[in-house]
Amino acid sequence: MDAIERYRPQLSGPVWDRVGPDCRRAVSKAKPATPKEARDWLGALAHAAAHADASGRPTKAEHLLTAEAIEWYLATGCLHLEESSRSNRRCRLNKLRRALLGPDLITGNPAAYSGSDASRPYTKPEQAQLYASARAQPTDELRYGLLTLLALGFGCALDSAEIIPLRTHDVREAPNGAVAVAVRGQRARVVLCRSAWAPVLTEATAWASRPGQARSLFRPSSHARGTNTVTNFLARAKKPPGTPSLVIGRARATWLVDAIEARMHLPTLMAAVGLTTLRSIDRVLPHVRNLAPDQAAAVLKEL
Repeated sequence: MDAIERYRPQLSGPVWDRVGPDCRRAVSKAKPATPKEARDWLGALAHAAAHADASGRPTKAEHLLTAEAIEWYLATGCLHLEESSRSNRRCRLNKLRRALLGPDLITGNPAAYSGSDASRPYTKPEQAQLYASARAQPTDELRYGLLTLLALGFGCALDSAEIIPLRTHDVREAPNGAVAVAVRGQRARVVLCRSAWAPVLTEATAWASRPGQARSLFRPSSHARGTNTVTNFLARAKKPPGTPSLVIGRARATWLVDAIEARMHLPTLMAAVGLTTLRSIDRVLPHVRNLAPDQAAAVLKEL
């Protein structure tokens, strides 16, 4: 297509010389339907390739267009762009990925879900940043309050409405080291905390506890138990530059995505999170990594 040969993205000469030929090859192979689509795909792919080139990563289109590589590029190479521009670039790269590499599932395209930003899980580095930020808070109240939220969100998949009424005696440690939380309210249940966050929850509970007293687990010195208890607390916490904001819904989504990717039995997952429908799972599905085609084929064959 002439549009592919004539169009050149705004990249420096040496960079374009390195990545341009393969970008043109990939877009031509994907067979864009219109000249505009060809330019859109070529521009998005070329900028992703230039970022990979500068980062010392492979620049071949087939490497750049995996779902993981696209999200890595958007998270590390598009920080200067507005959210709408990042979404536009994600859309173009994903369309090119499907045209060049085929559907994610060998049985066809997966169902499309919205995948709102509020449902986007935290990455491992982001979780580490949040933990370090909690440890660096200037007061015990802020420090242990944040640690409690992290442990209950990432470790137990609780939401704010479930965190606020908890008491210190709702957290129980078994002889084998497992830490359980007895959740109150309409979705009452017992949740086992993930092992990575269990020591944090135990430490925060010990700080909040007083012998012979029934105290709140989160903000034990505060008698306010309104719906904005968590958000008001987070507004007072100190956030170092570059640290993501703590959103309890995203922490819960992180637990869900990890559980799905670990292939947890679906009824077990739903019971642990207190779900009666799949709507919450629908929202996180766009963030769940797909199996490679050969892995998917093996799973389907052995079903």
